Amino acid sequence: MKNKWFCLLSTLVLPGLCFAADLSGNWMVSSGTDGVVRTYFNLKQESERITGTIRVNQFYYTITESSGNADGFKLTGTMQDGKSRRRVVYEGKLVGEELHIGTRRRIDVPVTEQIAHRVPGGEGAYPARVPPPALHKVRDNGLAKTPPMGWNSWNKFAGRVDDATVREIADALVGSGMKDAGYVYINIDDTWEGDRDAQGNIQSNSKFPNMKSLADYVHGKGLKLGIYSSPGPNTCAGYEGSYGHEEQDARTYAAWGIDYLKYDWCGARTLYTDEEMPALYQIMGEALLKTKRPIIYSLCQYGRLDVWKWGADVGGNLWRTTGDIRDAWDSMSRIGFGQNELSQWAKPGHWNDPDMLEVGNGGMSETEYRTHMSLWAMLAAPLLAGNDLRNMSPEILAILTNPEVIAVDQDKDGKQGKQIWKSGDQDIWSRPLSGGAQAVAFFNRATEPAKINVRWTDIGITGKKRLRDLWLHQNVEWTGLEYSLTVPGHGVVMLRVS
Repeated sequence: MKNKWFCLLSTLVLPGLCFAADLSGNWMVSSGTDGVVRTYFNLKQESERITGTIRVNQFYYTITESSGNADGFKLTGTMQDGKSRRRVVYEGKLVGEELHIGTRRRIDVPVTEQIAHRVPGGEGAYPARVPPPALHKVRDNGLAKTPPMGWNSWNKFAGRVDDATVREIADALVGSGMKDAGYVYINIDDTWEGDRDAQGNIQSNSKFPNMKSLADYVHGKGLKLGIYSSPGPNTCAGYEGSYGHEEQDARTYAAWGIDYLKYDWCGARTLYTDEEMPALYQIMGEALLKTKRPIIYSLCQYGRLDVWKWGADVGGNLWRTTGDIRDAWDSMSRIGFGQNELSQWAKPGHWNDPDMLEVGNGGMSETEYRTHMSLWAMLAAPLLAGNDLRNMSPEILAILTNPEVIAVDQDKDGKQGKQIWKSGDQDIWSRPLSGGAQAVAFFNRATEPAKINVRWTDIGITGKKRLRDLWLHQNVEWTGLEYSLTVPGHGVVMLRVS
């Protein structure tokens, strides 16, 4: 009560005095494993005007609009993200020495509230921008002569991945026969990172108590271990990125026994433009080479700046060509069928990556998953399963391990397929294979079954050929100049023509 009357009297003499004393300062919310994800609100209040910055996960916003005071306020932060502008809105109030603050996903739902506490000024300050290096071509590492095959944690587990899960997935990969089918990489995505030690060395968090021991376990199964980082100060989930520590992190990965790095743009966009992206990826490409350990380099920056034109030059073995995939027909089909113009950029050692497989995660039918697998094989895409390998149905396992479809994906010539015929919702795609063979896939994007009639010469096939249905695992009789078939809704018929 005494403080309330003091503020009322003070406001009459010097308006805003109490509000400035209440909110101005550096506030922090911690979350994530071991509290290593930290959001900072660096605020300055003058009367009912609040300015400052918000550092949340990989984003760094400048407060551009504000209203209210310590009893209830609203902040709008903005930042440039490539060619677009990103915006966030926070609402909050001061309760004693706690800042209750949060954001809402939609206007009709309550604010998701967190509690921030004061921390010393300067803590969590965004690092200074280091000018990117001049561009030059990075030496080829000689890896990934066929598209990498393995498993990644994100699609199924996201931030719930841990050491025990990775070990069990490695066991399942071997026990299910997926290793024998060609899947060898076990890739840990975001949220493994802890803080850095006094020397700046990256540490894993409590979910991964000993990364070297985990790598040894995975290697003992005849598999390889992959990891994740970002050229920015933070990863997508807000964990520690590699900014300013690229060579140090590469040495750490090599010492642990890492075989694959997924490098996600995320936090770098707060310091650099898209046009500077190749130089940032070049830094890590060179750092990995210096370790002298064979580490596949996967660029993840969502197809910005036509990455397929420069990905190989910065040391990349594969590069994401799209935004994130979802376990849904509309997402998978939009991404997969959208790769048609990129075939010239794929070759042994360097691959277009339309994102990881969703086969078995439950959002599509088995028919749609066969289309997913077939399309990725036609695209010479990396095959990184993203389901829980410990709990697969026999049908899902059969889709993932179909040896004849995998053989198309892994063809040694490394030529990406493309669309050669289209009529309405029906497509035919063709992919040249070694030895003069080709894969031909008849896709039906409609929801109902559709009949496709085509003359062989219209799709570039002349002379009598041997036809093999890669999903039925049986030869198909050659019946003259035309071919007629019925394709299920959202389905595929995939042939090898030799």
